[in-house]
Amino acid sequence: MKNKKSGGLFKYFSPAIALLLSMGISPTNAQPTFPEKPVRIVVPFPPGGGTDLVVRALAAGMATELGQSVIIENKSGAGTVIGTDFVAKSPADGYTLLVGTFAFAVNPSLLAKLPFDTNKAFAPVVLISRSPNVLVVRADSPYKSVQDVIRAAQANPGKLTYASQGNGTSAHLAAELFNALAKINITHIPYKGASPALTDIVGGQVDLMFATSAGATPLLESGRLRALAVTTPERSTAFPALPTMIEAGVPEYQATSWYGLYAPAGTPSTAIARLNAAATKVSQAEAFKSRVSGEGLVISTGTPKELDDFMLGEQTRWARVIQAAGIKAN
Repeated sequence: MKNKKSGGLFKYFSPAIALLLSMGISPTNAQPTFPEKPVRIVVPFPPGGGTDLVVRALAAGMATELGQSVIIENKSGAGTVIGTDFVAKSPADGYTLLVGTFAFAVNPSLLAKLPFDTNKAFAPVVLISRSPNVLVVRADSPYKSVQDVIRAAQANPGKLTYASQGNGTSAHLAAELFNALAKINITHIPYKGASPALTDIVGGQVDLMFATSAGATPLLESGRLRALAVTTPERSTAFPALPTMIEAGVPEYQATSWYGLYAPAGTPSTAIARLNAAATKVSQAEAFKSRVSGEGLVISTGTPKELDDFMLGEQTRWARVIQAAGIKAN
């Protein structure tokens, strides 16, 4: 009789609620499906750069996978600290994400004080990709190989110069790693941005630069720059003929630009898993790869822990370089 009475009650409920009751779940306690509203990704750089291009391509695909809009917000300034701090202090609900890059790993060693603890304020979501910097010289430079540069630097310590887009940037630290591993002394000439730095490389005011793939590619294609090597431990699909720095005779050399997604610490694991799955599927798709092919990206998705392990390794590597070279932020 009890079963009949219970069964009779179900006819007064919708099929969905009846199913929940049959499972012993109260409709008022049912967990909502993430996401229920738009997700925003904070890019801690100005619009229009390589990071912005990659993230906008990713966001377009993620919106389809998540069934919600994915909005890009550019919050630049203070060497990415402004945008990063904004996310650190955002609600831990999965709806506000940060694009972590090279700066995310080096800022704890580069800056005396941060308004957040990098290793405690964020939850890793997924490593999207890695890409090389490219050692470039002007097209008519006498240096045609990495060994040419090393021999010239050994013969004239401090005479050769390298450009960067500013202190603590990937171009700066990649060159300081070169100095340390090759046991040479090439002088740093910092600029306020990659564009003026590359202009002076082309013009011959500076000898070389470990430029980003995105910055170097147009000038390489136009014949105004010559590339000597890539900084990643494996060859780049964007520059398949170029040797790595290791192949060019600098053992243990490795410098990588990268893109990863982070959420505020305490974000539910279910939300992180959903975001990880969506970003992974999008970044593995040909549509995404074709949109960012000029960046020389190596797609590197994986688990949140794999991103965490990668970033901690980057922190350790660059902390040594920053300390040894006495590098300070601008």
